Amino acid sequence: MGGDLAGAFATAREVFGEVDEALKQNLSKLMQEGPESDLILTENAQPALMAVSVAVARILEKDGGKPLSSLAAYVAGHSLGEYSALAAAGALRLTDAARLLKLRGQSMQKAVPVGVGAMAALLGIELEPAQEACKEAAQGEIVAVANDNGGGQIVVSGHKDAVERTIEAAKSRGCKRGMMLPVSAPFHCALMQPAADAMKVALEEVVLMPPRVPLVSNVLASELSDPASIKQRLVEQVTGLVRWRESVHYMKSRGVDVLVECGTGKVLSGLVKRIDKEMTGLALNTPADIETFLKTV
Repeated sequence: MGGDLAGAFATAREVFGEVDEALKQNLSKLMQEGPESDLILTENAQPALMAVSVAVARILEKDGGKPLSSLAAYVAGHSLGEYSALAAAGALRLTDAARLLKLRGQSMQKAVPVGVGAMAALLGIELEPAQEACKEAAQGEIVAVANDNGGGQIVVSGHKDAVERTIEAAKSRGCKRGMMLPVSAPFHCALMQPAADAMKVALEEVVLMPPRVPLVSNVLASELSDPASIKQRLVEQVTGLVRWRESVHYMKSRGVDVLVECGTGKVLSGLVKRIDKEMTGLALNTPADIETFLKTV
């Protein structure tokens, strides 16, 4: 993870080194050498994903000579990706982003005992029917839509039994398939309130600057630039719905037709066409991806 970028660009090595120093942990070695069982722990995966995303953004600016403001009208990120977006846009120092995400991962893991919570993906269903299924299935427990990813892909989160009941309740509302997800905690639901409380305290101690380009917030699905408002939404995001489909539609309504995914993987760029067939999603994961992209801008 990030090894090819580190091999090709000193800028990436600098980012990874800065994150290592901030965390007092050799995270970059874990990213590149494993073991994967340690890397996928929430407290490691969150800062690692952020580090790769910011490395790509900085390579575009420093090595490609393309300031973010010349490339992008907005920044956005899915869940932890909001921290990556804010760091890339200069609103959040890289070291602060790394420490906040480490704490975020630890707090989310501690919020709910293992086995009590769960998450499930529902395919072929839209937001409102999925919310109705959650309401029917709750039966005094907590279950809610965690991610509205678009293209008929919904993720629900909450107490394990309630999540399982939601899969069944969703079938009569058009859901083609429901599957439990191999996650360590029920993210983006009310069970995460202890983690939201921890992040509120931590964010109060961090200096946040206005981003160089506006952030499209997960919980609002609209743009933000005011630091105090951004902090508030980052706290709300821990327990709130990630409104990704609506966020993409918001950017489209403001003239955006290409979304560029910086970092590891192609999940978000793959969702773009499912959300809006007129839009294009590009993933910049490798040195070759970056080189090709820079030739087109």
